[in-house]
Amino acid sequence: MRLDKTKVLLLMADFSMNQKELAGKAGISRQTLSAVMSGWSCRPALLGKIARALEVKPEEIIEL
Repeated sequence: MRLDKTKVLLLMADFSMNQKELAGKAGISRQTLSAVMSGWSCRPALLGKIARALEVKPEEIIEL
């Protein structure tokens, strides 16, 4: 699955957080977050961590 970068960036803006802060809240490395934001595919567990940190359902932040 791939993240919808625009949706994630908008949610980050809502929370006034940068990638480092989102990665910390999600419990992942900044490098991993950067990779999936750049278009790398991510596994369901990683998607769940990012979605939980942004307080949304996973289906709200993936590309369809």
